[in-house]
Amino acid sequence: MAEQEARVPLGEIIRRQRELAELSMRQLASMVGISNPYLSQIERGLRAPSERVLHAIATSLRTTADALMAEAEPAEPGPAAVLGAIAGDPNLTARQRQALGEVYTAMVEVTLARRARERRAGNGKRPGG
Repeated sequence: MAEQEARVPLGEIIRRQRELAELSMRQLASMVGISNPYLSQIERGLRAPSERVLHAIATSLRTTADALMAEAEPAEPGPAAVLGAIAGDPNLTARQRQALGEVYTAMVEVTLARRARERRAGNGKRPGG
């Protein structure tokens, strides 16, 4: 039955560990050497951290990247899973991975913004949208 337990996304694990360490998002971002908005995107699952950033986060949280990864797994395929797959694809160059990740993130943000506008407008889903 333990194998069937729902796993928590990596960003959520990082957020929980940050809170347990009693660090603000700004403090952890500063310790890691990344921007506050970037850390926020990682915690919300909108971006997958690079290996270097994940190791820096783990070190700042006094754990290991392996320990964070062992605890975490996307509950369902989403932005973090897609970005993780892009980041781990050996058939892409670093520049291609970066560009593809940026394009994917931009497309997701456009879709989320459109859905939010539709919800605010009370229109729900529009035909052909």
